[in-house]
This record gives sequence, structure tokens and C-alpha cells, in this order.
Amino acid sequence: MSNKAIVIGSGLGGIASAIRLRAKNYDVTLIEKNSDLGGRARTFYKNGYTFDAGPTVITAPYLIEELFLLFKKNINEYVKIIPLQIWYQFIFSDLSKFNYTSDHKVNLQEISKINSKDVIGFEKLLKFSEKIFNKGYLELADKPFSNFFFMLKQVPSLLLLKSYLSVYRFVSKFLKNEKLRKIFSVQPLLVGGNPFSTTSIYALILFLEKKWGVHYALGGTGKIVTALEKLMNEIGVKIIKNDEVVKIITDKKNIYGVVTKSNKTINANIVVCNADPPFVYKHLLDKKQNTFLFEKKIKRMDYSMGLFVYYFGSKKKYNDVQHHTIYFGDSYKDLLNKIFEEKILTDDISYYLHRPTATDPTMAPKDKDCFYVLVPVPNNLSKIKWDQEAEKFKKIIIKKLSSTLLPNIEEYIENDFYITPDYFEKELRTLHGSGFSIQPLFSQSAYFRFHNKSEIYKGLFFVGAGTHPGAGIPGVLSSAKILDKIVPKII
Repeated sequence: MSNKAIVIGSGLGGIASAIRLRAKNYDVTLIEKNSDLGGRARTFYKNGYTFDAGPTVITAPYLIEELFLLFKKNINEYVKIIPLQIWYQFIFSDLSKFNYTSDHKVNLQEISKINSKDVIGFEKLLKFSEKIFNKGYLELADKPFSNFFFMLKQVPSLLLLKSYLSVYRFVSKFLKNEKLRKIFSVQPLLVGGNPFSTTSIYALILFLEKKWGVHYALGGTGKIVTALEKLMNEIGVKIIKNDEVVKIITDKKNIYGVVTKSNKTINANIVVCNADPPFVYKHLLDKKQNTFLFEKKIKRMDYSMGLFVYYFGSKKKYNDVQHHTIYFGDSYKDLLNKIFEEKILTDDISYYLHRPTATDPTMAPKDKDCFYVLVPVPNNLSKIKWDQEAEKFKKIIIKKLSSTLLPNIEEYIENDFYITPDYFEKELRTLHGSGFSIQPLFSQSAYFRFHNKSEIYKGLFFVGAGTHPGAGIPGVLSSAKILDKIVPKII
């Protein structure tokens, strides 16, 4: 067997895969179409501002540390990851606020201010979330679901954990106040799901955050990518940038390597795709090998929402704005229905606001503030023409920010730009411009997602948001960890 392995794409899942394969003695080549590594986690630099392109909420940081420990390296010599005290500030359309923190007693006090009767319900919710966490995360997050009978064995315990409920319905069994229901059911939106349809398995995020906290990498999430790139260079992973894989070479169901845009052929019997699985199966492989059932599986998939992300610097500092803020508009269920089902834009937006300068002033020039605001929008199945709608939508966002959290921000904005679902489709190669690949529905979880070990080809593997266990930093890093169990070690 050849000891050569190729990793396509350098998101955090791809980078982690390259490192883990190198630890198994593979000769690893990582291929990235862009000039920089990171995928969704890349970094934009503009006139003294540092903007994290994508993931900013760091949870389960031990998964990052593990990659350094594989080679007996100390993560603190590469990047500093620090805990946040206030995890999220939630703000409602009446401008009332709720701080969700690392201090459990403070959280109970915050809940009591809204509805004292829900304090006991929240305690019960956390305890049940721990049960889901123990099963869904500790036991299953880094296990491959390639075998249907393995999936069947899990069904009784998943049913006991009420996985048939949506996250919102599950949370509503414990909490009566509508504001609190929104706060503690919003997590699926951070991994591409609608709280009203995402399986309640994802309620495990509540306990995952409680167990390890919410963290920040000094200098931004991009510093994690830089640290891992340095590690890859030290351990001998070959990195190719500015070249895109356009074809995976196969002979019937066997993998033999890849062809890149620069007409380079690289041979390997192991190919790991950090690229979006539906895109890979549609554009990089021979569709003739797909079985009838597999074709049906691809066609029935529901994709996550799209994202409109507006990045901007502010000449004025907004010192009372927290690091992570989630704002709920007037409508919630109706808004999510418009985004996920009807696929139409609306003015009544909800948003996530990232202000890294709340923790790290180096992200902006002196006495200035750095922001990005992420707004869930329909994916490109909507047929929205973003080249015509984007500027109008940007103005809606600025107006909303000015009336809610950043008074008169329109007077202070500088160095602004945005990305739309078109960026995700064209730059990141996600099908339909989805922000997180396929939705985390029960019918698209575990065995029913794209498998980590290809259902069709020998030697082809998948990591990242579209495969098991799903999107988010813990999800994509766990998907790379699964390779330890399914890719043979080189002796």
C-alpha cells in the first residue's frame, strides 16, 4: 500500500486531517485553491483591521491542543487561547438584555430576572443536555457511522434522549418564557440548522459550553490557522496553495489521486476531502459509479441557510458591546420559516454581532473598533440575485444596528465589505451557497449524513461540515479524529 495521502481543502477539518494522517506516517499533501489556508476560517486584513472570516466561537479547545500533542508540542508556544467570562449577550427587539456567562450562579440570576419559575426548568434542561452530551458527543462524535447496523443500535438510546423532537420543542418542555426559549434554542443556527427542525441531539451544545467554556484565540481565529500551518511545516506536510483539485482520479471504485487546475497530477491511494461532499460527488467524481440509492440520498438532502456577513471598522469605540452578541428581531419562527422554507429575504432580521476588540484591541487600529455582523439568509436555491440585492441589504443591516446596538454607526463606519451566499458557492464551493453544507436534521445525522468513509469509493474520505458529526469547530475537528479509526496506519 502507498504511503501517500492527499487532503483537499484547508478548513480546520482539512488541516486537522493532514496533521492526523502525518501522525500515522503518511506522506501528506494538502491542496488549497486560495492563496491562504483556513477555508471558512480564513482571515481578511484591511487597513490595520483584522477580520475573522468565519468561526469565532471557540469551544472544546482541547481538540485543537490534541493536534500539537500528537507531535509532543506545546500549543501555548504557537497560539494563546483564553476563556471568555461573558459567552454571549442576547438582546431582544425591546432592547432588553441577557448575559450568558461562565458563572452558573450569574446565569440563574439572569434567568430569574426574566422568569423566576424557569430557574428550576433550566437546571433540569442542563441535566438532560448532559445526558445527550454523554451519548451524542463523548460516545459518538468521533465514531464513524458507515454501518447501518451500528446506527440501528443507537436508535433506542437516541429515542430515550428525545432526539425526535426539534431543539425548540425540546427546550420548551423545560422553559415556559418565550425569551428564554429563544436563548436556549438558538445554538443550531451556529451550525446551520433551524431550531424548529434541527434534532434535539444538538441541545448537547448547552452542556458542551458549560463543560469547557467559550474561548477566544488572541489575534483571532486566524491565529489558530497560522499556528497549525506552522506545525504542518515543522512535521513535513506539503502544502500547495493557489491550485484547485478539478478531478479525483478513479478506476471504477478505486482512488488513484487527483488532477489540479494547473494540470498537475498527484498520485495517492488515500484522498481526504474537506471540500463540501455534495460538491465533490457532483463535480469531481465519476457519477456513473453512484448507486441508485446514493443518487436518491443526494437529491433528498436539505441544505443549510446562506449567510450574509458584513465586515466593518468603526472610528468610534462601542465599549458597552460584548464580544459575542445575538440579537432577536420581532419575529423568530416566521423569520426562520422565510429563510429555510420560503427562501425569501425580509427586513425584520436577527443577527450575530462579533466584536473581537471587546477582548483584543489589536484587532483594530488604536481607539477604533472591529466588527462583523452575520445575518442568516436563504441559500442560493432562493434565486436571489445578490449582485442586485446586496447593497440594499447592507443598508437594512446598518439601519438595524444603528437602532439597536450601535447608535449612529453609519457615521463611523470605515473599511467595510461583505460576503453573500455567492461567496460560499464560488469561493468555498458549497452547493447552493449554503453556509454549513447540509442541515443538521435527524434524517441527515450520523449514518444519514455523507459518510466519513465514502459509500462509493475505496480510499476516499470526508471531513468537515457536511459529514458526521457536523458543522462547528468541535464538529469538524471531531470528523478529522474519526480518520484515526478508519484510515489504516502506515507501519
